[in-house]
Order: sequence, then structure tokens, then C-alpha cells
Amino acid sequence: MSQLFLRTLRDDPADAEVPSHRLLVRAGYIRRTAPGIYTWLPLGKRILDIVAQIVREEMERIGAQEVLFPALLPREIYEASGRWTEYGDTLFRLHDRKGSDYLLGPTHEELFTMLVKSELSSYRDFPTTLFQIQTKYRDEARPRAGLLRGREFVMKDSYSFDLDDAGLQASYDAHRGAYQRTFDRLGLDYRIAFAVSGAMGGSASEEFLAPAANGEDTFVQCTSCDYTANTEAVEIAVPAKQDPSSHPALQVLDTPGTPTIETLVAKLNTMGSLARSGGGTFTGGDTLKNVVLKTRRPGATDWELLVIGVPGDREVDLKRIAGQLEPVEVAQADGDDLAKEPRLVRGYIGPQLLAEIGVRYLVDPLVVPGSAWVTGANTEDKHAAFVVRGRDFEPVGEIGAVEIRDGDRCARCGGELMIARGIEIGHIFQLGRKYADTFGLDAQGPDGEAIRITMGSYGIGVSRAVAAIAEQTHDDRGLVWPSSVAPYDVHVVPVGKGDEQLTAAEALAAELDAAGRRVLLDDRNASAGEKFADADLLGMPTIVVVGKALAQGEVEVKDRRSGERRNVALDAVVAELS
Repeated sequence: MSQLFLRTLRDDPADAEVPSHRLLVRAGYIRRTAPGIYTWLPLGKRILDIVAQIVREEMERIGAQEVLFPALLPREIYEASGRWTEYGDTLFRLHDRKGSDYLLGPTHEELFTMLVKSELSSYRDFPTTLFQIQTKYRDEARPRAGLLRGREFVMKDSYSFDLDDAGLQASYDAHRGAYQRTFDRLGLDYRIAFAVSGAMGGSASEEFLAPAANGEDTFVQCTSCDYTANTEAVEIAVPAKQDPSSHPALQVLDTPGTPTIETLVAKLNTMGSLARSGGGTFTGGDTLKNVVLKTRRPGATDWELLVIGVPGDREVDLKRIAGQLEPVEVAQADGDDLAKEPRLVRGYIGPQLLAEIGVRYLVDPLVVPGSAWVTGANTEDKHAAFVVRGRDFEPVGEIGAVEIRDGDRCARCGGELMIARGIEIGHIFQLGRKYADTFGLDAQGPDGEAIRITMGSYGIGVSRAVAAIAEQTHDDRGLVWPSSVAPYDVHVVPVGKGDEQLTAAEALAAELDAAGRRVLLDDRNASAGEKFADADLLGMPTIVVVGKALAQGEVEVKDRRSGERRNVALDAVVAELS
């Protein structure tokens, strides 16, 4: 350590929001270069390389072959796929000295597809899987949480190329197993969650999430079965469909001064002539809330109105909606947007005339066919009761729109759902033929016919995995690395006023090194307190203290994870730790 390029910090960095950011900086693993951009120092680079090597080994285990693409890419390739526009402001764009447009690659589907098209042509060349471990770039609007949301990050992306859908499924399953082995080896606690494909396109999609209190992703897990999904893809149990003819005719109500769900419910419960189906008093769940949003397709300049219908006792989850509509941009409509369509009366919007005026209308699946609602009558101070889906209005489709809450019911088994937070560490997609169609990726079949290739896309956040491990394994004294990823196996700490402890520690470190253990020796001229604090902060799995017990021919061996301490004979340490 006297020669290691390392300086630990006593105080937390001012911009640190999460433990992994705070501890990786304090322990000298990383340093901030710019917002969302970090330098990896020697200890950090060691652990980053270890994580990358584990990922590499599991990719090669399923037959994937490694390539490396440039990060600097010409505009034309991404224009061909439409993603020059779809990525919007998150794409880093630049010009060369001749004025030509380039970008810093956020992902490389296009490059993988074009490479395979240029090199492989016969059905005998397939299936094949290629991968790379490379730095990627995304212009995050608000980079935060250290390595968890950065502008520059290290990622493993792999792509499978198959002749048919059965082959794609086999490749997908192989990657799924490889990811499980990878995250098991990294010592991560993780969940596999159903997800939406978003801008990636394709069909089947699953996320690998590391549960963490500071995770930016919200996911849902059932307490009765193994169902897990992120909030964009989660399905919750919905009521049974109803018979539209079982409800009374639509009834317009005078409801002055009731622009909110709360004021409407209060008014309804004063109207003795209006009976609630099933008896009892009206609640927000009896009302249909219609929220006006606006959407804009990639490359378009104009926004289009979109109305979302949800039960009145539920809030709309804009992030959930955006995830399902991606790459279409979604935002809340404002007063200026509503002014363009005067028949949408704020606070009194109902679905009855949306089709007539050409406004797209989607409902959450909780608004089941045949259900009756109290909703706006599209006139100031008026609502309508017994407005029935399938009789008085029909949406153009359904979309999961409500905020999920603890206690919602699982669509699979009916058990209770629980909300948790996590860090996305991996994502696998069945892309299908989206990019093969764009670039004309075909193989010549046995009879000379063209076979359109089908693709899978699979990503692991390598640098993010480092932060995720730190989030899950730290304690109040510092980092606690699993033995599989730690920069060093053993941290030897000599403490004492004379040279006896240092001499013994150097000899012990040499013996451990010869036995194949990676050793960090604290040979600095520092106080015992400073050495102990740094040993805990750096987080190696085993700490060996060569101190007072040396007089009895012993050293103290500490397990960093459990905190267990035990004295071991000096001449037995190597055998025990090997």
C-alpha cells in the first residue's frame, strides 16, 4: 500500500447520494471527472476487470464469440434504423472537421447486424452469437448516483442470430442461464422480472434486477408465487367482465363545483335519488378519471392528445405508460394543449365523445368491458352516471396505466403483490426481425431460398454491476466485497511500534502470494487506527492483523462479511486461507 496509487477520504463526496457512490469514492476506487463520468483508479480497475472476466467466461461458455466495435459511429447507420431520431436528446452527436455527423454509440444492434450480413451468407453459418464488452454513451439529463446513472459506462452486449423462432428461443434460454450463472458468481441477490421491450423493439423481454433500497427501478413481486415484473410490464388481477345490458341507461347529473374526484364523490353521496350499484356510498373507485396526456412520435414536431381512463381512486403512472409506448414521447398535457380542443372541459371530461372528436382513448384493464362508471359529461358542472364500456363508449385499446400499490392482486395466482426497488443489472430481449428487416439480413437456404434471420439482444451493465454489488454488500464501516470479485483476497495489516510485526507481515504476505492468494499488504507508516479504518473501508474479504498476538505466535484473522475474529497460529495461516 505504500506504493499503491490510492488515497482514501475521510469525508463523503458532496454529490454522493447513494452508498455505492459514497464508498467507491471514499475508498479510492473511482474519481469524478465530470457529471456522470468517472475515472477508474487501480483498485476500481481491478474489480471492473474481474467482473468483465466473469461475464466473458459465461458468454464463451454458451459459444458466444467476442468482437469489439468502435464507439464513434457515422450517422447514416443509425438513420437507416430510425434510431438517430428515436434516441432524441440522449444521443451524443458530433461533427468531424468536414462537417459529417457522428454519434457515440449507446448500443450497437446496427453494427452487429451489418457485420453478420457482410460475413455470413449460408444457412450453414447459423446460429451464431457475438458479444462485446465496451464503453457506451448516453447523454443523461440528470446523471446521478455515481455509477448507477452515468453518461459513460461499460456494458456487455451480445446478439444471437438464428434461422427461425425456435432457434431464437434456444439462444434466449441459453443467455438466460448464462446470466443466472454470471450474477450468482458475482455474489448478487437478483430477481428476473418481466419487462417491456421499449425502444429496443421485439417481443419477449426480461430484466435482471438487484434489489436495493436506492435502486431507481421499481418492480413488483408476488408474495404467493414466483411472479416478478417491472412496473411497466406488470399485470394485476382485474374484475370479471360485466354484461352491458345489466346497467340502467346513462343519466346526466347536475354536479356544480365538482372538478375533482373528491368533490364529485362528496356530491354523489348527497344525491338521494342516485343509487350506487350494490348499495352503500359512492367512493372514488366508482368514478372514471380521464387524464389528458400528449404524445409525439420520433421525428415529429407536433404533439397529439391522448386520454387515459383509470378508476378514480387510482393515480396514473406516467413512467409506466411511457415505458409501454416508447419510443413515442409522452408528457402531461397543459392548458395550452387543452385549449386546442375546446370540447375537452377540464374537470368534466368523459369518454363519450372522444371518438367523435378524434382523440385517442385508452383505458387501464381495471376498466373492464361492461363496467359502469360515473364520469364527466363533457359539459361544465355536469357528470354522467351509468356510463358503460361497450355501450356508451369503447376505447381503442388498453394500457397498464395505474400506479401499482402494495396489496394489488397477482394476475397469475391472486396473491398479494409487493412493491420493491432494484437496480437493473441485465436485460434480455427477443428482438425478432426488426433489424434484419432494416438491413436485409438473410441466409441462403438449402434450396436457394432466402431465410430472414431472427435476432436476440442481451445486455449486462458491467460497471453498474460493480455499483450494485457495493449497494448490496456494504456496511456502516465500508465496502464488503464478495470473494469472487474482490480486488484482493487477503488484506494483511501489521500494527506495532517495532519492525517485528512488519517483518512477519511481509513474510506472511509472500507465503500467501506463493500459495495463489492475492494479497494487499499495508506497509505504510500509519497509525493502527488509520490502518484498521482503511481495511474496513476497502472491503477485502479477509483481514489478517499482525499485532500483539504475534508474541504468542498468532495473528488475528477477521472475516470482513461476518465480522468474526479468531486467532490463528502464524504458521497455520497460509494453509487455512488457501
